[in-house]
Amino acid sequence: MKSILTATLLSIACGAALADVTVKDPWVRATVAEQKATGAFMQITAPKAARLVGVRSPVAGVAEIHEMSMSDNVMRMRAIPALDLPAGKAVELKPGGYHLMLMDLRAPLVDGQVVPLSLTVEMADGRRETLEVKAPVRPLGAATSHDHH
Repeated sequence: MKSILTATLLSIACGAALADVTVKDPWVRATVAEQKATGAFMQITAPKAARLVGVRSPVAGVAEIHEMSMSDNVMRMRAIPALDLPAGKAVELKPGGYHLMLMDLRAPLVDGQVVPLSLTVEMADGRRETLEVKAPVRPLGAATSHDHH
């Protein structure tokens, strides 16, 4: 009986650990008056292969996953339906790369404010999880915590 209970508890603990997608260093860029869009940035790590398939925030009428890329010396930004999260590898959402776009902002976002974000992650088996993230607003011109050059 004890071994069955131990096996069950281990199974539950391992299942929970495998499902835990983590978010590190989330932040949102502050806006100026009348600005209706901004970006949200962070690092996302999934222990098993997954995909970021959606984002919502009460501060924005529209929230999308975006990618920025260079093509023929022109910076292009476009919405993408999902972002792959390879198993065990941190995916960085940063200015100039993948990011979350918050549009149709309901009010300006100011330094020190905290923006709630709901991230929808789809696991390889099709199961979806919602992660609730609190992202502090950083001033315009703020660099990521990794930009210490």
